[in-house]
Amino acid sequence: MTILTSIRRGLLRHTGWILGIASIALVVGAVVRIGDLQAFAAMLRSARPGWLLVALALQAVTYLCVAAGWKIVLAAAGTPQPFRRLYPIAIGKLFADQVVPVAGMGGNMFVVDRLTGLGVKRGAAVAALLVSMTGFYAAYCVCALAMLAILWSKGLASLWIGGFVMLFLVVALAIPGLAVWIRWRGRHPLSPMLARFAVVRGLVLIVGEAPGKLLADRGLIARAAAVNGIVFLADSASLMVCFRALGQDVPFPVAFVAVMTASMVATLGPIPLGLGTFEAGATGMLSLMGVPLEAALAATLLLRVFTLWLPLLPGFMLIRAALRTKARPSRIVDAAGALSQNRR
Repeated sequence: MTILTSIRRGLLRHTGWILGIASIALVVGAVVRIGDLQAFAAMLRSARPGWLLVALALQAVTYLCVAAGWKIVLAAAGTPQPFRRLYPIAIGKLFADQVVPVAGMGGNMFVVDRLTGLGVKRGAAVAALLVSMTGFYAAYCVCALAMLAILWSKGLASLWIGGFVMLFLVVALAIPGLAVWIRWRGRHPLSPMLARFAVVRGLVLIVGEAPGKLLADRGLIARAAAVNGIVFLADSASLMVCFRALGQDVPFPVAFVAVMTASMVATLGPIPLGLGTFEAGATGMLSLMGVPLEAALAATLLLRVFTLWLPLLPGFMLIRAALRTKARPSRIVDAAGALSQNRR
């Protein structure tokens, strides 16, 4: 019974990954069934390495932008840090989101933990996280509206697409709004209804110590939004370059719309890292905009290699090294344990 229980718990813990990989398999299966399997395989085999190196460089820029968002806030807080220290944290955050999948809070806990490990005061570390997160979602919303405008100009916007974007905007504005509300409410006990949500409990654990002055600095938030906006542009350029690597010429606006659609679908979906949902969203939108189905899927899968699969290994190594160098238990583990106890 004990072995069966352990197996059952292990399967439940990895349900998101299982569903995500199954979704990717379904998307690939559907495309190769509808399209030409030989054409799909030929495009992947003939990928040009020069363009792949460009895509790799563009992805390196995205992590530089994430680190820049933290650097801006830390400088304003009087605790500046060099890029060489912040860049590895940006890479490790992606893996931490999966190592400690506590309602998406694992990566945030890792950021605060590593910044304090660099000597940054905990309040400044939390402020760097919150201001950067607010800037990220602000840039996300602007890019989502730009995507809708592009579709409208091409005559492809519909009531369903408009409703989907509006739903995303509500969610995107609610996440940083929730963090700021928790910060300003202080340490008053949560209502029983809110206490049921792990993401709210996770924010309570890390938000309270952020200086209110930094959170209210609109100029600081605007700068954080600007550098985070470059992340979406670099991801879109990466998809365009992936098409070039496959011998296809797809304009930047088309790649931008596909990346934004896929990102929003992945954000609203329940599967970690958007496994399957991102691929389906990007492929479907590219097909809607006239890109051949086989090329759309091949380029999307190639993009995911750069945005998801390649960073996982260095992220794992960075987190492992970080935990080994700490003489005391990691706050990531402590916070995850506290959330786990609250859930029971």
